[in-house]
Amino acid sequence: MSPSLCLTRQYLGVVTRIECAVRPLASNQGHWVVLCVAGMDGQQPSVINAQGPFCGPCAAKEILGGISASLQAQGYRQAFDVPIWSLHMQAKMRQLNGLHGHPSVDFHSHPER
Repeated sequence: MSPSLCLTRQYLGVVTRIECAVRPLASNQGHWVVLCVAGMDGQQPSVINAQGPFCGPCAAKEILGGISASLQAQGYRQAFDVPIWSLHMQAKMRQLNGLHGHPSVDFHSHPER
C-alpha cells in the first residue's frame, strides 16, 4: 500500500474527494499518523482528521489500507490525481508536532545570585 492515496466519489453531479497520507511525527520516537482531508473537489477541504499515533509506518499503512477498503465499499474510487490539499496536511502536521513533538525550551535568562 502506498503511503498516500486519493479517492473520489461522484453523486448527483457533485464530486467528493478524500486525500489520505501516512506521516511521521517529529518526536523521533517512531510514531506515525494517518491524515485524511475531505471536501468537495476543487474547493477548500471541509474536514481534516488525524488518526494515531501508531508505532511505525507499517502499522499506520495498515490503518490506511483499512480506511481505503471502507471508503471503496461506500462507492469511492481511487483517483490518480495530484494531491491538492498538501498544504492543509502540512498545517495539521505542524499542529500535531507542536502537541507531540519536542518539549518546549525556556529561553529566559535566570542569572545566579
